[in-house]
Amino acid sequence: MNYRLVKPSPEELEELRTIASLQFHGVGREFIPDDIMIAYSPTTYRIRAIYHQGKLLATLRANDYKLILRIWGGIRLNNILEKPLLRVMVSNKYSKFISEGGNVFCKHVVFMDPNIRPHDEVLVVDEEWNLIAVGKALLPGWITTLFNRGEAVRVRESIGSGSVIK
Repeated sequence: MNYRLVKPSPEELEELRTIASLQFHGVGREFIPDDIMIAYSPTTYRIRAIYHQGKLLATLRANDYKLILRIWGGIRLNNILEKPLLRVMVSNKYSKFISEGGNVFCKHVVFMDPNIRPHDEVLVVDEEWNLIAVGKALLPGWITTLFNRGEAVRVRESIGSGSVIK
């Protein structure tokens, strides 16, 4: 994305915080600080991406205006959000596979926030609560640990995907 980054207006900042609060359990003000930069879509002139200190936190999906987490936004949210909200905990046995970009399957899941619904943005963590990936839940949290087959989370970006250097 070669967008020109600009400082959001106070109204845009409040709109983004409201969206984040609705989507991420009320932590919109903490997730989106005052010093963010935004990028607009060149065709629709709507907000397309949110950056903080040069790092992409999230993008806004055009059709429903939901925030789509990127790994830096996941790191930020993992530090802000109370445990176990929006978390999918995977076995340490599979964490390397997932941190390198593999999807989360039901057999990998040790614990999943029971309030997660399909298509929610989730934080994939290891057994020590360290973030290893962000993605989209495909199953409800309350039922995922009952299955041994099938995909639970489609990973969008992971710690080992090259965008984050440990």
